[in-house]
Amino acid sequence: QKTSFHRSQTLDFKNGYAFSRLPREGVGGDTLFANQLSQDELDDLCTKGSTLTYGHVRRSAPSSFAPAFVAYDKKVLKFDAYFQEEVAISPEEHYRIRQVGIYYYLEDDSMCVIEPKVKNSGLVQGKLMRRHRVPKNEQGDYYHWKDLNLGIDLTMYGRTYRLVNCDSFTKVFLESQGIEVNPPEEMVLDPYTEQRRTPVQKPNVPAGPDPFRQFLTYDTKVLRFYAIWDDTNCAFGDHHPCVIHYFLADDTVEVREVHRRNDGRDPFPVLMRRQRLPKIFVDKNKNFPSCVLEITDHEVQEWYSPKDFAVGKSITLLGRTFLIYDCDKFTQDFYREKYGITDFQPVDVNRKPTEKAPQVIPPYNGFGIPEDSLQNCLSLFPKPPRKDIIKMLENNLKILRYQVALESPVPEDKNRRFILSYFLSDDTIGIYEPPVRNSGIPGGKYLKRTKVTKPGSTPENPIYYEPSDFTIGSTIEVFGHRFVITDADEYVLNYLERNAESFPAATLQSIRDHFRPRQVVVETASSGFPKKDLDDLIVEVQKELKLHYEPFNTRKFHEAFHHFDTEGSGFLDKTRFLNVCDRFHVPTSTILLKKLIDYCSCGEDKVNYRDFLLA
Repeated sequence: QKTSFHRSQTLDFKNGYAFSRLPREGVGGDTLFANQLSQDELDDLCTKGSTLTYGHVRRSAPSSFAPAFVAYDKKVLKFDAYFQEEVAISPEEHYRIRQVGIYYYLEDDSMCVIEPKVKNSGLVQGKLMRRHRVPKNEQGDYYHWKDLNLGIDLTMYGRTYRLVNCDSFTKVFLESQGIEVNPPEEMVLDPYTEQRRTPVQKPNVPAGPDPFRQFLTYDTKVLRFYAIWDDTNCAFGDHHPCVIHYFLADDTVEVREVHRRNDGRDPFPVLMRRQRLPKIFVDKNKNFPSCVLEITDHEVQEWYSPKDFAVGKSITLLGRTFLIYDCDKFTQDFYREKYGITDFQPVDVNRKPTEKAPQVIPPYNGFGIPEDSLQNCLSLFPKPPRKDIIKMLENNLKILRYQVALESPVPEDKNRRFILSYFLSDDTIGIYEPPVRNSGIPGGKYLKRTKVTKPGSTPENPIYYEPSDFTIGSTIEVFGHRFVITDADEYVLNYLERNAESFPAATLQSIRDHFRPRQVVVETASSGFPKKDLDDLIVEVQKELKLHYEPFNTRKFHEAFHHFDTEGSGFLDKTRFLNVCDRFHVPTSTILLKKLIDYCSCGEDKVNYRDFLLA
């Protein structure tokens, strides 16, 4: 049940003097009877009389007692030991011997273990166990210097140390305390460390040429070979033209790739940096894989030399096969002088142009114009067909207009009239139907502006309608619908006459023949009948018809003329014209009507019935 374990104080000062006194209490507060006077000594002091001493009283000599931390201060027992450590991750060693020093401090019975540091050992060395009192067993006992001796195994914290030797102070101290010290043992060495210390015997290689002499002889002298690297077996591969440089000064090789403009490759000229290239490797150990990429000298049996290069020979450098097809003049002279080679015929490596497969254009599908559909076959991103800008600027707003009639077996389509517009700027055609009231047909745009091909033309070679194809009475087929040209604009005649050299004579003559009757009527009206006399004639004819003849159906009269005018030109033969008038009982024999018929006549056999009806 003790709670205090401190030591009693024995050193003190009194009147400026240092003195020591015997402790009366030990560790834990127990009374020390050895330091107290016995009964005999007390009785002796009582009976002993005082003696008179002259002069200074001599002090008695202090006792020879000293505490343990004073008596054993800086006194350490040192033992040489080692322990064995297992190595499970290395194929070259299975265990490791580690040498340590065990230090025992006598002043407080503490111990520590220190391993000498070895440079580049790769191990955590130094103080392996800090200084403290080391437990001996589970009962709470601690190691004492009486437990230490040579030739024994000392287990501390699960690690067993073998004590093999000690210093002279340790040996003298143990023998002074009555302990018989065992003879020292030989320190066990680490087998892997001893193997590393053994000098490696280099293979006896026959003496080669002096590198320094070779450098002085062949400095700035380079063999240049022209080669082709065929990489077509790989994806996106190609034939790469290269230049192989062999430096005679140090037997190194450099490969440079020759780039051309717009070849699609990054401009990195050096394909292989300057280095010695291995030709034959030494058989490697397959048990343990190598994890380094550098090639050392002992891994190569033979390096590439100038005798391995020749014109027309394929050579493999670091996994790439190069075909040497030519070399420069210095290289030819070098091989001719040193190896006696005289054949330097270059190899033809020019690739034959591949036959381009003909492009098959699919048939026209009917959507849009053939030129626009063709762009989808020529490129992935189609572009609109190119237009003739000069032609568009010269013929801007120039339009040829024709009146056409629809050829159709349907009776309702016989009287339909259309306006066909030909745009000279881009050779397109647009058809417009003028609306007719109470006809049942809305009219309006019949065909939007587009190019129209002729019948019989193929989609591969389309032939479009031109102004030379439009003549009076000709038939135009537009996407399965047939139209007959019945009339034309006066601008058409004027344009054809101004550009007569660009159109066939038959086209121009057809338009002229169509417009000649109108010109005769105009000339006759302007020359024979003044406008005032013509108006008076029309008024007198109308009066005579109203006074002497019964009224007739004017609408049927008009329909009869249009029925016989199959071409829609507005002209009828004079005989047929008179027959129609007789059918409706028109007195053509009267003088006034004869004058009006003569006014509307065009020549001797044609009558403009439209002018007659207007009158």
